[in-house]
Amino acid sequence: MMNNKIEAKRLALFEAAEKFGINSKEAIQCSQELDNLLNQRMQKDDSCVHAEERKSRHTS
Repeated sequence: MMNNKIEAKRLALFEAAEKFGINSKEAIQCSQELDNLLNQRMQKDDSCVHAEERKSRHTS
């Protein structure tokens, strides 16, 4: 689900940049929203990795 949101925001960013220009407020807002989604996914992925590391230490 997160990947779908990221892909949709990425496409919105390309469309905004094409329509209004890369430095437009619309494109910058899409870019910032995309950054937030990517940061959320990275935090989730990172917490999953740490959970797996803790789990493997306890089962070793």
